[in-house]
Amino acid sequence: MNNMCVTAQNLTKRFGNKVAINDLSIDIPYGGIHAIVGSNGAGKSTLFRMLLGITTPSNGSCELLGNPSNALPAKVRGEVAYVNEEHTLPNWMKVNDVKALQQSFYPHWNHSIYDQVIAYFDVDPKQKVSALSRGERAGFNLSMCLAQRPRLLILDEPTLGLDVVARRSFLEALMFSEISDNLTTIYCSHQMDEVERIAENLIIMEKGQLRSNSSPEEFCARMHYWVAEWDNINHHLYDIPGLLSHSEIDGRQHIVVLDQCPHFSRYIEQHGGRDIEQLPLNLESAVNAFLTANHKKPVKNPIENQSHAL
Repeated sequence: MNNMCVTAQNLTKRFGNKVAINDLSIDIPYGGIHAIVGSNGAGKSTLFRMLLGITTPSNGSCELLGNPSNALPAKVRGEVAYVNEEHTLPNWMKVNDVKALQQSFYPHWNHSIYDQVIAYFDVDPKQKVSALSRGERAGFNLSMCLAQRPRLLILDEPTLGLDVVARRSFLEALMFSEISDNLTTIYCSHQMDEVERIAENLIIMEKGQLRSNSSPEEFCARMHYWVAEWDNINHHLYDIPGLLSHSEIDGRQHIVVLDQCPHFSRYIEQHGGRDIEQLPLNLESAVNAFLTANHKKPVKNPIENQSHAL
């Protein structure tokens, strides 16, 4: 039995001369919250459309809940809930009527979960959907999706455009409601504070390819942030092993390196650096450095899951 919720093998999607997904292979196990991050145009939405069977791959294959995405049975489609950034809902209907309509399609609808989630948002059940704020629409959409008891929940930028209060309510509703342990959530977001708060697994995509797949803690452990006085750094800049980013602030050189040993200070010292200091790096800074380097060009001397020997 396939124990993976999502599987893709050598998946490729072309739109004319543009390659949106480039020979992507990935496995996402059942359970937990898996965050997918990447720059705009990384291929995340295209991947979702192929997984859901909306778009046909140019090459390769993918499966969702153990079924080929290009032939998903109706029962399997009913086990997937999808929330996009627009929170598309029928504006002409009242909240209660939309809920009743949605409920009629799902025999395992859970009233308790719906009530728990909607309680995080100030939604009047007699109000028309068109009168709801963006945050209320997001909460109402999430409430219905969780109440249908899906096996897979896909959240594609669900908090985009929400204010701070609405974002917090959305995340708390997602984290603290009585959701089934069997639920697998794929969470796509540019908000690293959200990812850091809720994600158990971090998937990074860039230019249609998989760049990293690990826990946020394991990903951050691969990065080291160094600050030093380094007068002649420009002579060594493109030779620095694993260099992801470089900037000069108040005359001091700030660099982030990938997959280098904790004693990387020896390298800096041997190449003219002094007054060397290692600083902590949060998830947002680590992801930004990694994506920027991958967006521009391959990392110099990347060493997968190893340390640089000095």
